[in-house]
Amino acid sequence: MSRGTFGSRLGIILATAGSAVGLGNVWRFPFMTGQNGGAAFIIVYFACVLLLGIPGMISEFLVGRHSQSNAARAYGVFGHCHGWRFIGYLGILTSTIILGFYAVVAGWCVQYLVASIGGRLNGDMSYVVRYFQEFSSNPVYPSLWAVAFIMVTHMVIVRGVRGGIERASKVLMPTLFVLLLVIVVASCMLPGAMEGVKFLLWPDFTKLSHSVFLEALGQAFFSLSLGTACLCTYASYFSRETDLTRSAVQIALLDSLIAILAGLMIFPAAFSVGVMPDAGPSLIFITLPNVFQQAFSAMPAVGYVVSVLFYALLVFAALTSTISMHEIGTAFFHEELKQDRSRAAWIVTGVCSVIAVLCSLSVGAADIRVLGRPLMDFCDFLTAQFMLPLGALLTSVLVGWFASRQLVRDEFYAGQPVSSARRVFHVYLFCVKYVVPVCIVLIFLHQFNIL
Repeated sequence: MSRGTFGSRLGIILATAGSAVGLGNVWRFPFMTGQNGGAAFIIVYFACVLLLGIPGMISEFLVGRHSQSNAARAYGVFGHCHGWRFIGYLGILTSTIILGFYAVVAGWCVQYLVASIGGRLNGDMSYVVRYFQEFSSNPVYPSLWAVAFIMVTHMVIVRGVRGGIERASKVLMPTLFVLLLVIVVASCMLPGAMEGVKFLLWPDFTKLSHSVFLEALGQAFFSLSLGTACLCTYASYFSRETDLTRSAVQIALLDSLIAILAGLMIFPAAFSVGVMPDAGPSLIFITLPNVFQQAFSAMPAVGYVVSVLFYALLVFAALTSTISMHEIGTAFFHEELKQDRSRAAWIVTGVCSVIAVLCSLSVGAADIRVLGRPLMDFCDFLTAQFMLPLGALLTSVLVGWFASRQLVRDEFYAGQPVSSARRVFHVYLFCVKYVVPVCIVLIFLHQFNIL
């Protein structure tokens, strides 16, 4: 069975960066920065990307490119043992669950985009809170938006790697970047905006603590999509000439740049109206509509445009992530069950749509709970707290401790000059054997308040 491949280096970077860039960059990074002291958190975050993110990405790249197959088969081939396929199965299951509940939040973004275009987000804070509560608990519309979002993702996936994923990434990623820059400029021109810029870019090292380090470690882990089998799946479409180290560095830098630009979009506007952007999950649906309204009260037309562009940005960011998550399962069913690509995509679309509807209903329309948690919260908890870290930990154990040293070296060297590869290989191997596992264990412990 012939497999697709990416057609260009630009396609590789944009598609793989798109898998990492998502709502976590635009929403989670700013509020995490707000909660943990601004620029000091960003410096620690960059250190964590170097220690955990880039070695973790390279490890998944090695597994995927070597096998040139879906995630389940890839880990078995790389480990020369059928038992290692468990890591791939775990990643496929994780990405399927995440796509299901992530589509619900993406659907909320679509609703807010439509509401922004219609001018329906104007009002005081109590109105904005009520609007979100009434919409998110509606039994019909959030589910329809979630399924519609999965269907848009499906339409990209069925067109294959070059005609679907790569082509969409070459449109979505530059568009996302332009939208982000436009909003950053508008936000930084507001009165008092420089206080927000200063908070974001001027480090206050008195804010540093062990908890800030652990939060930055977790953000680096989740922001780069480690543990979902996405990086492994995309790497299976890389050519042997692809420089994996250079690609990982470029993707990590692009992902981090977008996260910082998101901070420059949100902090200046928030500081201009005296709001601290550390509101957690409610930031993008409750706090920011009111912030944009107040900040641009003297220029309502500009405020209207910024609000529309912001939610368009969220929709694009969500779509780049859902495309990658959908592809993981599609590649598996296409290759392992010998289904044609369209039918394989329909299997993933159907399963994720069911998960999305049930998660959407659990938010307020129906009392659907697992272990005492609403289903959507449970899916988030299960994947973020257990499945993602476990997948990334097992990958580092496989590559660092059990795979053939010669195989790891050959894959690492392929696509880059031997002289430069030799200089960094031993550093990479040390990180993947010792640093990455320790970092992931620390994330585990911190998530359960043990550290």
